[in-house]
Amino acid sequence: MAHLSTKTYGADRGLSCAFRQWAADSHCHLLHGYSLGFRFTFAAEQLDHRGWVVDFGKGGFGRIREWLHATFDHTLLVSDDDPDRDAFLHLETLGLAQARLVPGTSCERLSQHVLEHAEGLIREATGGRCWVQSVECFEHGANSAIYENPTALLSKIDLEVYARLLADSSIDKGAR
Repeated sequence: MAHLSTKTYGADRGLSCAFRQWAADSHCHLLHGYSLGFRFTFAAEQLDHRGWVVDFGKGGFGRIREWLHATFDHTLLVSDDDPDRDAFLHLETLGLAQARLVPGTSCERLSQHVLEHAEGLIREATGGRCWVQSVECFEHGANSAIYENPTALLSKIDLEVYARLLADSSIDKGAR
């Protein structure tokens, strides 16, 4: 079973960005902003030499922190499928915004995007010892979405199935 640790990089960190949900049937189709927060769950089978899953300083989480600020701090997030994408991206050429093209602007899509990017950074920083189990993206205390690493989820299911098979086989052996 893996060791888990969490790191919350909350809205208090100032990751203020603007975006819109262009397909929404509500006022969310208009540009609006939040100071986004992220909660990471990291996992590792073995702890490092300090007894940690991941170093939350420069040696582990540091590159993720830098990427979060470059992507979400005072930026305009533009969904790659937004029909007005080019107009929003043009704001950067006018010097009016720092535009960031993302796969989607919902908390669901942002949590997936962050996990997929952070996964490579944390595996590199830990020599493959640690992985990102899940990422939660929250706009505020009432709205959030979690994306779980599909590879980690499958490994967990495989382990549960294996344990169940072992338990079943030991019961069968005991019945003989």
